Amino acid sequence: MRHKILIVDDERMLTELLAAHLQDCGYDALVANDAAQAVELLSKQPDLILLDINMPGMDGMELCRSIREHIGCPILFLTARVTEQDMINALGYGGDDYITKPFRLNELTARIAAHLRRDERCRKKQAVLSDGLLLVNLSQRTVFYGETCIPFSRREFDLIEFLLTNANQVFDREKLYESVWGYDAEGDSAVVKEHIRKIRGKLKAYTGKDYIETVWGVGYQWKRS
Repeated sequence: MRHKILIVDDERMLTELLAAHLQDCGYDALVANDAAQAVELLSKQPDLILLDINMPGMDGMELCRSIREHIGCPILFLTARVTEQDMINALGYGGDDYITKPFRLNELTARIAAHLRRDERCRKKQAVLSDGLLLVNLSQRTVFYGETCIPFSRREFDLIEFLLTNANQVFDREKLYESVWGYDAEGDSAVVKEHIRKIRGKLKAYTGKDYIETVWGVGYQWKRS
């Protein structure tokens, strides 16, 4: 299976060059030109991230720090910053390597291969779903918005996982009850409505956004743009 490499850099010519080179080397390249796009692509579960530091908005170090708790794959910084303190900061924020620009493609490819080999030996991949800055870690059963953890009960998390996994699909209360509580559960599907209400309230309080949409007369869906 081809490894997926996420390239995060606001220099579009560089990302195009790296994507073409990595494709030629047998990798699948994912490209993001800012932090928001990078977070969206985390749901693709990249095997390694190439991350620039100097980007508009959230810079590479801030992005690395915000996602490192949820993402176990190697993160390699590619940057024009050359001071020792920059390197110390980048590694301290969770980076695994630090490569200064300009760099040789052959050296970069060799480092990528080395990190992937090491990672395969010691890492158990975590499944992460994302919607914007909202990160749902299926392995740890946690929900974060940026660096803030949003508390949910077991059933609330189960509903979030099911709806986000099947985003933009509408499910009635009976289907949600069967999928989350089980076919043999003793109870009533009316409980789904109350759980959805609580989930919406928590998400709105922490993010200011509505993620779950009611389709009147039909059911509910996790609405992704």
